[in-house]
Amino acid sequence: MQQIPLDLHRIEAPSLENFVAGRNAEVLAWLRALRAGAPPAGASVIYLWGEAGSGRTHLLEALVGARAVLGPGSPPAGFRLEEDTRIAAVDDCELLDAERQQRLFQLLEHVRARPGAAVVAAGAQPPLGLALRDDLRTRLGSGLVGRLHLLGDDEKAALLGQVAAERGVALSPEVVPWLLAHTSRDIRALLALFDALDRHAYARKRAITLPLLRELGVTGALLTLKS
Repeated sequence: MQQIPLDLHRIEAPSLENFVAGRNAEVLAWLRALRAGAPPAGASVIYLWGEAGSGRTHLLEALVGARAVLGPGSPPAGFRLEEDTRIAAVDDCELLDAERQQRLFQLLEHVRARPGAAVVAAGAQPPLGLALRDDLRTRLGSGLVGRLHLLGDDEKAALLGQVAAERGVALSPEVVPWLLAHTSRDIRALLALFDALDRHAYARKRAITLPLLRELGVTGALLTLKS
């Protein structure tokens, strides 16, 4: 048996274009408008919240790039907006220590005085539920607040079916429910797994079926191939 890691590098970099919105279409519209320089009213502060896998980090990285997203591990001095930058992004707000909370508060004050600038922040709870300073919770909730919803299984199934149809991939009807029940629930990981399955099925001139999945030993983030 040969274990081959899933090609995670094949997952597309996060972008607003490849974010699967589902019930999050309004939030996506806010961020597209912000990126285009025509933000909706109150968008100098945008706070996004939702459980793991709902797309918080994807959206922040789509706006500013993965390396520019601030968080609990960022140097405190990094909580600032450069002169040539309009948008700052801060993830995992609920995990910020006292020093970084102060830096974030100062950053929020700065964007209020700078037309066209914005902070897009994210966390696991709504602003008032964050274990942060009262003034910081209030400031995070003072602009646009959007809850991010996980994609439902029906939405994931429809997306996988759409991808298969666009590629002309033969997909037996029981495959998608099986993937949803037995592998990663994260949509980007699911799409990467589907991509790997497509390549291996194509190499074998086979349709993607449950027998093929069993032959490949599909388990979440691994394809275990029989040599």
